[in-house]
Amino acid sequence: MPLAYIGLGSNLSDPQAQISAALEKLRQLKCCIVTQVSSLYFSRPMGPQDQPDYMNAVVAIETSLSAIELLEQLQEIENMTGRIRKDNRWGARILDLDIILFDQQVINTARLTIPHYGLKQREFVLLPLAEIAPNLFLPDGDSINELASKIAKNGLKIHSKLS
Repeated sequence: MPLAYIGLGSNLSDPQAQISAALEKLRQLKCCIVTQVSSLYFSRPMGPQDQPDYMNAVVAIETSLSAIELLEQLQEIENMTGRIRKDNRWGARILDLDIILFDQQVINTARLTIPHYGLKQREFVLLPLAEIAPNLFLPDGDSINELASKIAKNGLKIHSKLS
């Protein structure tokens, strides 16, 4: 089964509870097996700074779904939490679930970009990913561990271990 890495983020409505609930919903998907879960991290907002800090994590899942089918399942989980998609790309949100990697596939469509376009620039994705997959290489050959060792932490802090 393909291995996918999913980024989880929240900064509204009890972010830790939102991420824990999303993780439980991922575990309940019949076509997916959660194999690894990173620690929970605090991060500063990427966009406007007049919003609460984020909580972030990365999980690895084995799935029989295609990348687009997985995206649809993730968006359904987001919608169940009350997420409303807005034009403000980096605004506050109840829950954000992103496919970071899907095996070694490279996908670039209007609806889905894999590897995630911000993977190499976002400490709140790169460091949790390196925590659970330090020996992983991206489709372009870059080492996750090497990228993580060079990225600025920007105040990123480990909060706790997710279970």
